[in-house]
Formats: sequence, structure tokens, C-alpha cells
Amino acid sequence: MTTKLSESEIQEALASTPEWSEVSGAIQRTYDFTDFVQAMRFVNRVADYAEKAQHHPDILVRYNKVTISVSTHDAGGITAKDFALAKAVDAMAR
Repeated sequence: MTTKLSESEIQEALASTPEWSEVSGAIQRTYDFTDFVQAMRFVNRVADYAEKAQHHPDILVRYNKVTISVSTHDAGGITAKDFALAKAVDAMAR
């Protein structure tokens, strides 16, 4: 089982993922794309990665904006696994 991070560990990890923030027990970031098609291509890349990693974020699409929220449900909060996913998703968005 993955261990939930302490608040200080979360703040330290957020420093290395500066576009992400802590929101309601999860980490979250919104990405902007040129249009809906680009946003959906990104969502599909994230979905493929998440399925392989067996770690599934919540994804909200608003035309050209995609908000990713992630926490580790079986740990009851934010874990290192969430920050690993965040960094992978950031790399996909570049």
C-alpha cells in the first residue's frame, strides 16, 4: 500500500511541480490548449498513461482547458504516486 504524504511532504513536492496546487485532498492543475481537438488528444495520452500505471486521475474538459485532479484513494489522500503522475502529465503537455 502507498503511504499518504504529510502536509510538509506535500508542500515540498509541490515546490517541484510549481503549476500544481493542493485542492480538497488532491493535487490539481489546469492546462490550456489551442482548441478542443488538441485538448482531447492530450486527454487521450493521459488516459493511456493512467491505464498503464493503474493510477487514474479525475479529468475535466472545458473546450480547450483540461483540469487534472489526482489523489490516491486507497491511501486516503495525496501520495508520491500522485506527484509521479503529475510529472508524467506535465511532460505530455509539453
